[in-house]
Amino acid sequence: MAVDVELEAVLRPIQYPMPPYPPKVITLANGKKMVVRQAKREDVPAILKTVHPCLFIERDYYDVVSARLYGELLAYYRYRVKSAYCLVGQVDGYLVGIVNGRMETEKVGISYHTLAIDRGLRIGSHLFAAKMEYHIEYLGQEEVLIVAESPIGFRRWMIEYPLEKTKISHELGGVESYRLTRDLYFAAKPRLVVGDRPVPKDLLDQAKKEILHADEKAIRERIAGLKGR
Repeated sequence: MAVDVELEAVLRPIQYPMPPYPPKVITLANGKKMVVRQAKREDVPAILKTVHPCLFIERDYYDVVSARLYGELLAYYRYRVKSAYCLVGQVDGYLVGIVNGRMETEKVGISYHTLAIDRGLRIGSHLFAAKMEYHIEYLGQEEVLIVAESPIGFRRWMIEYPLEKTKISHELGGVESYRLTRDLYFAAKPRLVVGDRPVPKDLLDQAKKEILHADEKAIRERIAGLKGR
């Protein structure tokens, strides 16, 4: 795509320095090893192949979450969002979950979305916890602003941590933000943040080599909880 360099410099928002998220491995309830790592911008087209079939699944608001996530990932890919990132969970190279967010300021983070493909293994919860770990422990932020678009999300984020209700509007719209502070994060960390570092080389190499995605039928089955990887 042709780029007007001078105009592009005006259109691209600020990018704060963001240290990378160190990958980790989580043993899921089915015994499988999920590698959690930070996706690169060039990984986005492969990630979108898994997100796209979810646009048409109404169950538990997967359609809304997936549509917004798809747009957010494209904005990240095209340098149209401020200081954004994406973390992925992979099992045997296959994409099983995605989370994303960004830095609003050096001290305040914005949580965007959490999408789990395999249901019943707490993949979404593990990846959301990794996202909070990144904001608080590696980006060094003081708080993260969060909203939920489904009852499952509300139970997993607002109640499990538990988060503070605020009067702050969230850029995703909907209800006003809930807030994760550093104190709330470290209080919840022993219960909710899991995983081991470093990731064994063979697992990490497999995850980085290629982001694999299931076909549409398999994705629908896994979201329905009928089939897990």
